[in-house]
Amino acid sequence: TVTFPAKFMLVSSMNPCPCGFYGHPSKQCRCTPSQITRYLSRISGPLLDRFDIHIEVPPVTYDKLSGQSHAESSNTIRKRVNSARQVQVERYKNEGIFYNAQLCHRQILKYCQLDEHSSQMLKTAFDALNLSARAFDRILKVARTIADLDQCLKIKDQHLAEAIQYRSLDRQYWL
Repeated sequence: TVTFPAKFMLVSSMNPCPCGFYGHPSKQCRCTPSQITRYLSRISGPLLDRFDIHIEVPPVTYDKLSGQSHAESSNTIRKRVNSARQVQVERYKNEGIFYNAQLCHRQILKYCQLDEHSSQMLKTAFDALNLSARAFDRILKVARTIADLDQCLKIKDQHLAEAIQYRSLDRQYWL
């Protein structure tokens, strides 16, 4: 056995079924339930649980593609991300890590503290979505990152709610 040091970001995508239209707002899926089940079983729940963020991306309409976009510029986003990264480097300078994704459970409990209301929100989501311990940690790390991007010292309800939203697919299709 050989171990190589590696740090990487895995980004992946998949359709919800073989034809790609399961759950589509205007197109009919032509797959059978067994085809959908077999297709989704290619990704196991434990594997999906290891992804920090998973979202469903709706189809883009022609009108949105051809319209004038007033989205935030890449330069503005870059500045916000660099600022958040600098906050993390400073926060963890004595921990031997550089960013939120590297937090272990002990560090999560230290740096991702929630107020009573947010804690209750996470408990409700944990129970309702039947989340794993791994998902619990990942939600808190993502919420910490969202708060950093928002230049907030503490994780607020809206940061936690957004992070919980990013865990919807593991329970939507893989129940």
